[in-house]
Amino acid sequence: MQKSDLKKISDYIWEIPTSYRQDMRVSARVFISEKMLADVFKDESLNQVVNVATLPGIYKYSLAMPDLHEGYGFCIGGVAAFDVKEGVISPGGVGFDINCGVRLIKTPVTFSEIQSKISDLATNLYNEVPSGVGRGGRLKLVNKELDEVLLKGVDKMIASGYATEDDKKYCESLGRLADADSDLVSKTAKDRGRDQLGTIGAGNHFVEVQRVDTIYDKEAAKAMGIFENQITIMIHCGSRGLGHQVATDYIRTSLMAMQKYGISVPDQQLACVPFQSPEGQNYWKAMSAAANFAWANRQFITWEVREAWNKVFGHDQGQKLLLAYDVAHNLAKLEKYDGKKLVVHRKGATRAFPPGHPETPALYKNIGQPVLIPGSMGTASFVLVGAPGAMELSFGSSCHGAGRMMSRTRAKREVRGSALKQELEKRGIAIRSGSMAGLAEEAPIAYKDVDEVVDVVHGAGLAKKVARLKPVAVIKG
Repeated sequence: MQKSDLKKISDYIWEIPTSYRQDMRVSARVFISEKMLADVFKDESLNQVVNVATLPGIYKYSLAMPDLHEGYGFCIGGVAAFDVKEGVISPGGVGFDINCGVRLIKTPVTFSEIQSKISDLATNLYNEVPSGVGRGGRLKLVNKELDEVLLKGVDKMIASGYATEDDKKYCESLGRLADADSDLVSKTAKDRGRDQLGTIGAGNHFVEVQRVDTIYDKEAAKAMGIFENQITIMIHCGSRGLGHQVATDYIRTSLMAMQKYGISVPDQQLACVPFQSPEGQNYWKAMSAAANFAWANRQFITWEVREAWNKVFGHDQGQKLLLAYDVAHNLAKLEKYDGKKLVVHRKGATRAFPPGHPETPALYKNIGQPVLIPGSMGTASFVLVGAPGAMELSFGSSCHGAGRMMSRTRAKREVRGSALKQELEKRGIAIRSGSMAGLAEEAPIAYKDVDEVVDVVHGAGLAKKVARLKPVAVIKG
């Protein structure tokens, strides 16, 4: 594919028409600037967006957000909606880290008030929040407890004393998908997850202490309780090994079932089944259970963050850390657009619902649902709010991060983790990581420019910029 195959719709939208390939059922659209477009041809992500456009029951467009890069089947940053009666559900279209997501915790203090304590806080966060590949946490759940987490999500955390009702109020879907069925999660998946609650794992997951660097929208920031120079804490993680195993199990099931339903796909990684089929419903319910596990995981990490805060600033001070919002990516959701009921896949993409939307928390009804976009380690992260354009253009969706430009292998080859740590600490960012190789994988040069990515989202009218956050401490696996 080359640039001449794309048609420019606007400064921020480029379209691959159905004439590009005979098997396309709908056109493919990419939200991107012309400046960023050249880099997209370096991997298979655009071809993956086209492949998704061939799937049965797809509605309107196959979409990609500006952080797009090559993924499993769907590109990361891919969004596609399927008719619930005629369409499919694809485990690869949700991804392996089911309900990987981001939550933002706001504190009542400014950077200058606690600057001398940042290093101490980073150390305590690293000690409280287990991280690293396969690393378990302080809880080892027996079957009944794990089933309750899979069925109830954040509600189980409230019952166990690890969450407040306010925490739940500011989670997407209130931290629970009601269609979950723990019996459809395999024993292997459960065994992988039973000791991983409250852990961030490795890869691009993190706990980050940030300061509010810039306010773009004073009204929205005020409604969210965000102010200049405020200290915030961002958590990015998902369903760990449990979600990965659920995806693995149901990709295998879908591959075996496609022939039965007369479905052929241009890439076996796009294995899918009719949403209404037994296999489709089984995956839907298992995915929902894994999503609930992820919400419980981020919630338990929030409890650990509050514990670390208590150790540095005194007993009960952690209670002053309040959840601004928890947004999910790597999920399929049932939603209505144009009067049609659709199953919307967002892989490395998040909801961006506008003001007045019924699923936006009451306090944010006038400003829109918060959209949290973390940057790469050492660069800025952004808070935005959903805009009406998202409902018209992207099934109420935005991007989920900066987006990789360099493979992890290449990043490790080109960056020395110890040198990167030294460089970031010279810039006043405390780094706590169990692996220098893991640190190198997440070097800023491995990612797109998050400012450019966010400018596309803002410029296209999918979401509006509210605040920019700069890191002062990063905790990695």
